[in-house]
Amino acid sequence: MTRIFVAGKSGQVALSLQEAASAREIELSCFGRPELDLGAADINAALITDFRPEVIINAAAYTAVDKAEEEEAAATAINAEGPAKLAALAATLNVPFLHISTDYVFDGDKSGPYSEDDDVNPQGAYGRSKLAGERAVRAANPDALIFRTAWVYSPFGKNFVKTMLMLAETRDTLGVVADQVGNPTYAPDIAGALLDVVAALEARSSHKGLGGLYHLAGSGATSWHGFATQIFELGAQHAHPRPEVNKLTTAQYPTPAKRPANSQLDCTKLEKTFGIHMPAWQDSLKDCIGRLFADSATEQKTQES
Repeated sequence: MTRIFVAGKSGQVALSLQEAASAREIELSCFGRPELDLGAADINAALITDFRPEVIINAAAYTAVDKAEEEEAAATAINAEGPAKLAALAATLNVPFLHISTDYVFDGDKSGPYSEDDDVNPQGAYGRSKLAGERAVRAANPDALIFRTAWVYSPFGKNFVKTMLMLAETRDTLGVVADQVGNPTYAPDIAGALLDVVAALEARSSHKGLGGLYHLAGSGATSWHGFATQIFELGAQHAHPRPEVNKLTTAQYPTPAKRPANSQLDCTKLEKTFGIHMPAWQDSLKDCIGRLFADSATEQKTQES
């Protein structure tokens, strides 16, 4: 059985990896701060070597996009310097290393989906830190597999879906940005795809030769406005309030960090290389909404009892 070490413990992808591994009866353990701190000078390599991993996945990251504008050094330490150390250790141990990156490495000026070969041009500190991470990881370990994803949501933690549902409880109308387009991506789908990649690598005589960049995002694209509208439509099926959703421009909703107007990712390479086709974002969103309301109902029954 493959032993998988995951850097990151409480994030959406890490939690989804734990869930997916349990369902597949895969031996996977997640580690986060304080025992594993990618922002520290010493990332506790002994913790990893003592685990004797057969695969290392980095699902840890500094993801506070706006805050990164004031804390770029901290973001870079966690998103670039730490992952490079993990990648180097994986190379030393001769095990596959999988690293997660972001659509924010692009400037958003392209009219269609971005491929792995398109020029990068991050517009903010977060994107710069993640691009630095991609380059540092590849320099430390040419066989590393780097997966760019986007607009991540799940039943876990804080994310756009849960925020919209919460706002719907107190507001009759909402304004949501309509001129930014991307691929909503379900963290459990990311986790499933990563484990499929691990299985594919395990089936080969060597994990080497497939290193490089891959795009890993939900199939189909929409705007934040379109995403919110679908969230409320699905929520209404569970008797949740359904506010009116007005369209905003990016200029009407300024943020400290500039978001790419277009962050669609072309996942053709992932499908051709590993045979992985990501589900339609609408289908995955339906699953997420269903889980959230099922969990809420279970919690309410528990409290009543």
